[in-house]
Amino acid sequence: MTAAAGPSSLLLVDDDPTFCRVLGLALNRRGFAVVTAHGSAAALEHARIDPPEYAIVDLNLAGDFGLGLIPDLLALDPAIRIVVLTGYASIATAVEAIKLGAVNYLAKPADADQILAALAATAGDPAAPFNARPLSINRLEWEHIQRVLRDNDGNISATARQLGMHRRTLQRKLAKRPARL
Repeated sequence: MTAAAGPSSLLLVDDDPTFCRVLGLALNRRGFAVVTAHGSAAALEHARIDPPEYAIVDLNLAGDFGLGLIPDLLALDPAIRIVVLTGYASIATAVEAIKLGAVNYLAKPADADQILAALAATAGDPAAPFNARPLSINRLEWEHIQRVLRDNDGNISATARQLGMHRRTLQRKLAKRPARL
Protein backbone atom coordinates (compact mmCIF):
# COMPACT_ATOMS: atom_id res chain seq x y z
CA MET A 1 0.00 0.00 0.00
CA THR A 2 2.96 2.33 0.13
CA ALA A 3 3.60 4.48 -2.88
CA ALA A 4 7.04 4.71 -4.50
CA ALA A 5 7.10 8.49 -3.94
CA GLY A 6 6.76 8.13 -0.16
CA PRO A 7 4.44 6.88 2.51
CA SER A 8 0.73 6.66 1.77
CA SER A 9 -1.36 9.26 3.57
CA LEU A 10 -3.93 8.05 6.06
CA LEU A 11 -6.50 10.06 8.01
CA LEU A 12 -7.45 8.48 11.34
CA VAL A 13 -10.67 9.90 12.82
CA ASP A 14 -11.60 8.82 16.35
CA ASP A 15 -12.67 10.76 19.43
CA ASP A 16 -10.40 8.67 21.70
CA PRO A 17 -6.95 10.35 21.76
CA THR A 18 -5.25 7.30 23.27
CA PHE A 19 -6.66 4.98 20.60
CA CYS A 20 -5.58 7.44 17.89
CA ARG A 21 -2.05 7.65 19.30
CA VAL A 22 -1.60 3.88 19.60
CA LEU A 23 -3.14 3.00 16.22
CA GLY A 24 -1.41 5.96 14.57
CA LEU A 25 2.00 4.75 15.76
CA ALA A 26 1.26 1.18 14.61
CA LEU A 27 0.21 2.39 11.15
CA ASN A 28 3.17 4.75 10.96
CA ARG A 29 5.51 1.80 11.62
CA ARG A 30 3.80 0.04 8.69
CA GLY A 31 4.71 2.84 6.30
CA PHE A 32 1.82 5.32 6.50
CA ALA A 33 1.95 9.06 7.03
CA VAL A 34 -0.83 9.29 9.62
CA VAL A 35 -2.83 12.42 10.44
CA THR A 36 -5.31 12.15 13.31
CA ALA A 37 -8.51 14.08 13.96
CA HIS A 38 -10.89 13.77 16.89
CA GLY A 39 -14.06 14.99 15.16
CA SER A 40 -15.71 15.52 11.78
CA ALA A 41 -14.83 19.21 11.45
CA ALA A 42 -11.14 18.65 12.15
CA ALA A 43 -11.08 15.64 9.80
CA LEU A 44 -12.58 17.64 6.94
CA GLU A 45 -10.17 20.51 7.60
CA HIS A 46 -7.19 18.13 7.29
CA ALA A 47 -8.68 16.41 4.23
CA ARG A 48 -9.31 19.71 2.42
CA ILE A 49 -5.70 20.77 2.91
CA ASP A 50 -4.24 17.42 1.85
CA PRO A 51 -6.74 14.73 0.72
CA PRO A 52 -5.58 11.36 2.12
CA GLU A 53 -5.37 8.13 0.16
CA TYR A 54 -6.90 6.20 3.07
CA ALA A 55 -9.21 7.00 5.98
CA ILE A 56 -10.25 5.13 9.10
CA VAL A 57 -13.40 6.67 10.56
CA ASP A 58 -14.99 5.82 13.89
CA LEU A 59 -18.78 5.49 13.74
CA ASN A 60 -19.47 7.41 16.98
CA LEU A 61 -17.49 10.62 17.32
CA ALA A 62 -18.49 12.19 20.67
CA GLY A 63 -21.86 13.60 19.65
CA ASP A 64 -21.18 13.26 15.94
CA PHE A 65 -21.93 10.46 13.49
CA GLY A 66 -18.89 9.23 11.53
CA LEU A 67 -20.96 7.99 8.58
CA GLY A 68 -21.61 11.61 7.63
CA LEU A 69 -17.90 12.01 6.85
CA ILE A 70 -17.89 9.38 4.11
CA PRO A 71 -19.63 11.42 1.36
CA ASP A 72 -17.59 14.52 2.27
CA LEU A 73 -14.28 12.65 2.05
CA LEU A 74 -15.30 10.99 -1.22
CA ALA A 75 -16.27 14.40 -2.65
CA LEU A 76 -12.71 15.60 -1.98
CA ASP A 77 -11.17 12.48 -3.54
CA PRO A 78 -13.35 9.73 -5.08
CA ALA A 79 -10.41 7.29 -4.96
CA ILE A 80 -10.03 7.43 -1.15
CA ARG A 81 -10.40 4.06 0.58
CA ILE A 82 -12.42 4.38 3.79
CA VAL A 83 -12.87 1.84 6.57
CA VAL A 84 -15.49 2.48 9.26
CA LEU A 85 -14.46 1.27 12.70
CA THR A 86 -16.92 0.96 15.60
CA GLY A 87 -17.34 -0.43 19.06
CA TYR A 88 -21.11 -0.74 18.43
CA ALA A 89 -21.38 -2.74 15.24
CA SER A 90 -24.75 -3.41 13.69
CA ILE A 91 -25.84 -4.80 10.35
CA ALA A 92 -27.79 -1.62 9.57
CA THR A 93 -24.80 0.69 10.03
CA ALA A 94 -22.50 -1.70 8.16
CA VAL A 95 -24.84 -1.69 5.17
CA GLU A 96 -25.20 2.09 5.36
CA ALA A 97 -21.41 2.58 5.50
CA ILE A 98 -20.90 0.46 2.40
CA LYS A 99 -23.76 2.19 0.55
CA LEU A 100 -22.17 5.56 1.35
CA GLY A 101 -18.87 4.41 -0.16
CA ALA A 102 -16.76 2.86 2.60
CA VAL A 103 -14.75 -0.14 1.40
CA ASN A 104 -15.08 -2.01 4.67
CA TYR A 105 -16.56 -1.96 8.17
CA LEU A 106 -14.85 -3.41 11.25
CA ALA A 107 -15.96 -3.91 14.83
CA LYS A 108 -13.56 -2.91 17.60
CA PRO A 109 -11.29 -4.25 18.84
CA ALA A 110 -9.41 -4.47 15.56
CA ASP A 111 -5.63 -4.42 15.33
CA ALA A 112 -3.51 -2.59 12.76
CA ASP A 113 -3.10 -5.71 10.60
CA GLN A 114 -6.87 -6.31 10.44
CA ILE A 115 -7.42 -2.66 9.52
CA LEU A 116 -4.77 -2.80 6.79
CA ALA A 117 -6.35 -5.97 5.39
CA ALA A 118 -9.74 -4.20 5.36
CA LEU A 119 -8.25 -1.19 3.56
CA ALA A 120 -6.59 -3.44 0.96
CA ALA A 121 -9.55 -5.77 0.34
CA THR A 122 -11.06 -5.37 -3.10
CA ALA A 123 -13.59 -8.21 -2.87
CA GLY A 124 -15.42 -10.25 -0.26
CA ASP A 125 -13.89 -13.33 1.29
CA PRO A 126 -15.80 -16.44 0.17
CA ALA A 127 -13.95 -18.47 2.83
CA ALA A 128 -15.26 -16.27 5.65
CA PRO A 129 -17.37 -18.22 8.15
CA PHE A 130 -21.13 -17.87 7.80
CA ASN A 131 -23.43 -17.99 10.82
CA ALA A 132 -26.85 -19.31 9.80
CA ARG A 133 -28.26 -18.82 13.31
CA PRO A 134 -30.90 -16.06 13.42
CA LEU A 135 -30.27 -12.91 15.46
CA SER A 136 -31.60 -12.79 19.01
CA ILE A 137 -34.58 -10.57 19.85
CA ASN A 138 -32.28 -8.32 21.91
CA ARG A 139 -29.88 -7.93 19.00
CA LEU A 140 -32.74 -7.14 16.60
CA GLU A 141 -33.97 -4.48 19.04
CA TRP A 142 -30.46 -3.00 19.29
CA GLU A 143 -30.12 -2.80 15.50
CA HIS A 144 -33.60 -1.28 15.13
CA ILE A 145 -32.75 1.40 17.71
CA GLN A 146 -29.46 2.13 15.90
CA ARG A 147 -31.27 2.47 12.56
CA VAL A 148 -33.90 4.85 13.99
CA LEU A 149 -31.17 6.83 15.78
CA ARG A 150 -29.26 7.14 12.50
CA ASP A 151 -32.43 8.23 10.68
CA ASN A 152 -32.83 10.97 13.31
CA ASP A 153 -29.21 12.12 12.88
CA GLY A 154 -28.28 10.98 16.40
CA ASN A 155 -31.07 12.97 18.08
CA ILE A 156 -31.98 10.99 21.22
CA SER A 157 -35.26 12.85 21.92
CA ALA A 158 -36.59 12.46 18.37
CA THR A 159 -35.57 8.79 18.36
CA ALA A 160 -37.32 8.15 21.69
CA ARG A 161 -40.51 9.81 20.38
CA GLN A 162 -40.39 7.74 17.19
CA LEU A 163 -39.83 4.52 19.15
CA GLY A 164 -42.55 5.40 21.68
CA MET A 165 -40.27 5.17 24.71
CA HIS A 166 -39.05 7.56 27.37
CA ARG A 167 -35.82 9.38 26.50
CA ARG A 168 -34.05 8.10 29.63
CA THR A 169 -35.01 4.51 28.83
CA LEU A 170 -33.50 4.95 25.39
CA GLN A 171 -30.35 6.47 26.88
CA ARG A 172 -29.97 3.47 29.21
CA LYS A 173 -30.38 1.08 26.28
CA LEU A 174 -27.78 3.00 24.25
CA ALA A 175 -25.32 3.01 27.17
CA LYS A 176 -25.29 -0.80 27.17
CA ARG A 177 -23.09 -2.78 24.86
CA PRO A 178 -24.85 -4.28 21.83
CA ALA A 179 -26.71 -7.51 22.47
CA ARG A 180 -24.91 -10.66 21.41
CA LEU A 181 -25.60 -12.07 17.97
